[in-house]
Amino acid sequence: MEMRELGNTGLKISIVGFGASPLGSVFGPVSEEDAIASVRRALELGINFFDTSPYYGGTLSEKMLGIALKAVGVPRSDFIVSTKCGRYKEGFDFSAERVTRSIDESLSRLQLDYIVNETLPALLKLKEAGKIRFIGITGLPLRIFNYVLDRVPSGTVEVILSYCHYSINDSTLEDLLPYLKSKGVGIINASPLSMGLLTETGPPEWHPASVEIKNACQAAAAHCKAKGKNISKLAMQYSLSNKDISTTLVGMNAVKQVEDNVAAAEELNTIGIDKETLAEVEAVLKPVKNLTWPSVP
Repeated sequence: MEMRELGNTGLKISIVGFGASPLGSVFGPVSEEDAIASVRRALELGINFFDTSPYYGGTLSEKMLGIALKAVGVPRSDFIVSTKCGRYKEGFDFSAERVTRSIDESLSRLQLDYIVNETLPALLKLKEAGKIRFIGITGLPLRIFNYVLDRVPSGTVEVILSYCHYSINDSTLEDLLPYLKSKGVGIINASPLSMGLLTETGPPEWHPASVEIKNACQAAAAHCKAKGKNISKLAMQYSLSNKDISTTLVGMNAVKQVEDNVAAAEELNTIGIDKETLAEVEAVLKPVKNLTWPSVP
């Protein structure tokens, strides 16, 4: 598994990251047994970065990831965990009181004593207390990164996590990469499959994309399938191919998914991406290229 540096944090993380939102049963039920098996296989194959949030499944993702990591029993130094604060099942709350309480709640569910995290003034105090190691920000609109990074002292924010903006149907994050690199922040890309759009089965019912985007992505998936190709693998390799991005988080909840994603990364390094099929898929998606949607409430 290829490792890349995460900005100036000193961390080296696997280019394939384990997105733990599916462990919160947001894409369908996931058993504790499957969660443990998936996390174990990920660690065996060299994945060392795990991402979760109290928002995923109403805290269930954090709980399941914590159970799985404890059950596998690897040394704490062998893996990195990122979680979030500010967004919960009941809504958004970025107050200092809620942020501070959120960290302790997340640590309890994850059964860990330090994490990579998000949000600012209260988090600096928590960083000083040793409860978190690095501070990052995340959100769907790309403009939030400029807005925050231009208003805080250099080094306050060490990591950014962007989702659904570096995939075959939407690559707008690319335009922001030079700016982010100039700020010295680590860059994490999430949702290379656009939250299920770039899959043969299609997105979940709650997906906020327009009908136009959904139809185009399904047409692209059908085109790949007709050629004997898999659009999810192609999408994964497309995201992994950008060396300026430290890691790409993809949701996983089964051993086969873990193995398929790692195999896609290995194939990219040895054979490269299928440029012919990629060009054909990009042509299908051209009418909806870089179209996005509002963040779901």
